[in-house]
Amino acid sequence: MRQMRIIVGLSGGSCAIYGIGLLKVLQQLDIETHLVVSTMGEYVAAHECGMNLEELKSLAAYCHDNKNLAAPIASGSFKTDGMVIVPCAMRTLAAVANGLSDNLLTRAADVVLKERRRLVVVPRETPLSTIHLENMLKLARAGATIMPAAPGFYHQPESIADIVSIMVGRILDQLDIEHNLFKRWGE
Repeated sequence: MRQMRIIVGLSGGSCAIYGIGLLKVLQQLDIETHLVVSTMGEYVAAHECGMNLEELKSLAAYCHDNKNLAAPIASGSFKTDGMVIVPCAMRTLAAVANGLSDNLLTRAADVVLKERRRLVVVPRETPLSTIHLENMLKLARAGATIMPAAPGFYHQPESIADIVSIMVGRILDQLDIEHNLFKRWGE
């Protein structure tokens, strides 16, 4: 039986901390990860979290150059269990929603959608324009899960790490990956 395999895309929206947190948890869970980082995703991870590309690569089983459209994750014959774009910049969201596969991140997302696999998109923008909302609706209709970077506070988080755990846990829930990152309601 094949090990679970998840593609993680980091694009240029704020909240790179969620993508980094997701990579760390997937690594701890021994899930094979395929990382793709956009140019702005690399910049935001360095700016917000002090992590350079080499440090990001160390959190993933495989890291693919965003310009390499011949990477395995660009093909539907390369089986994955899903993809998460976290954070998802509005440019990336618009490209995926409109089938513009001009880099590996958007091509991999396009493949996940066409193969009817799970795509979780974590946009981080506020306020949202009508264009943003229409692109989100288009993606939702195509089968993606839209999960804005807006954590709940009913868990009563005491730190930024708690907030990250809540968001990462909710992302894992969308992929049916078991975890214990937060206490569930009613437990």
